[in-house]
Amino acid sequence: MTIIGARPQIIKAAALNRAIRFKFPSQLTEVLVHTGQHYDHGMSDVFFEEMDIPKPNYQLSIGSETHGKQTGRMLEEIERVINLEKPDALVVYGDTNSTLAGALAASKLHVPVIHIEAGLRSFNKSMPEEINRISADHASTLLFSPTRSGLKNLQKEGFLTVDEARKNGKADIGNPYIFHCGDLMYDNTLFYGQMAESKSDIFVAHGIDKNNYLLSTIHRPQNTDDIKTLSTILWALNQISIENQVQIVLPLHPRTAHIIDQADDAQINSLTDNPLFKIIEPVGFLEMILLENHAKLVMTDSGGVQKEAFFMKKPCIILRQETEWIEIIESGCAVLAGSNPEKIKSGYQHFIRNQNLDYPSMFGDGNAAEFICSSIIEHLN
Repeated sequence: MTIIGARPQIIKAAALNRAIRFKFPSQLTEVLVHTGQHYDHGMSDVFFEEMDIPKPNYQLSIGSETHGKQTGRMLEEIERVINLEKPDALVVYGDTNSTLAGALAASKLHVPVIHIEAGLRSFNKSMPEEINRISADHASTLLFSPTRSGLKNLQKEGFLTVDEARKNGKADIGNPYIFHCGDLMYDNTLFYGQMAESKSDIFVAHGIDKNNYLLSTIHRPQNTDDIKTLSTILWALNQISIENQVQIVLPLHPRTAHIIDQADDAQINSLTDNPLFKIIEPVGFLEMILLENHAKLVMTDSGGVQKEAFFMKKPCIILRQETEWIEIIESGCAVLAGSNPEKIKSGYQHFIRNQNLDYPSMFGDGNAAEFICSSIIEHLN
């Protein structure tokens, strides 16, 4: 059973589902459960359609709530479905409330948890995502880290290497196995890259100057819940656009759109005075790949978009104080700016001056999904 709820989880699930259907159809069967954490067409349905993912077997339709209420409702509904389906294992992805609820519900019912994207740490426990990912890791039986640093983080927290754990017997919640597997998002970028070019009408539809724009996404609560913080970030992007006469393309996340609609803020309202600032509706995965591939630079607070920018060999300004993807920072292909307008602007100037960047191969070989499926079959039979 696979639990998904947010856009990045749907995208990652596409890679695993593809491997199950076409590489391991006689050995694995997947029951897909969508919590409804992202429940509108632009953030959910469109991804199933364009990535050819089977519709979920269960749509829980939880929707947006406070952390406690949302997670509690998910726990109750996931437990109900587990009792109906009696799965041999349950897969969770990443660090959302859907991840936490799935891991807790399964572990309490003695169903082995498989955590994909395990071991990532921002080392900022004020972030709900950090609490979710740590909790999910410590409730899991098989943990798959996309990076070497993620594997090291798990070992620092007391997890044994696979060779050490095997000496203690089969994998279970008390004797978990940890693996470095590569990144499912990289699998998908390779698989869907050519297909994305078929969506090139997005440039004409929105008046985007192909290969001559900056791409931005903003959605994290620490950047959107405080209107002053959001206003400051948008002001910095607007200044970059005006001062350098370059387009900014901002596919607007529903949570960000709602906050902007409710705000009466002069800096946000002034964006409409700049014809180079293009605010567009949320886009599907293929369109997002296309926008990333043809952008000059990416500015985002999304972990997934950080990586996708790296896959596309695009420099990235990270609109956060920290990142789980420290390898991207260490490679020199991204900088941390948070919501500080001067750091955002200086980050742009840094990459304009330094365009000969090296993007080392460090996210696997494009076969992470097959490795994960083989490991599940080997260790949970």
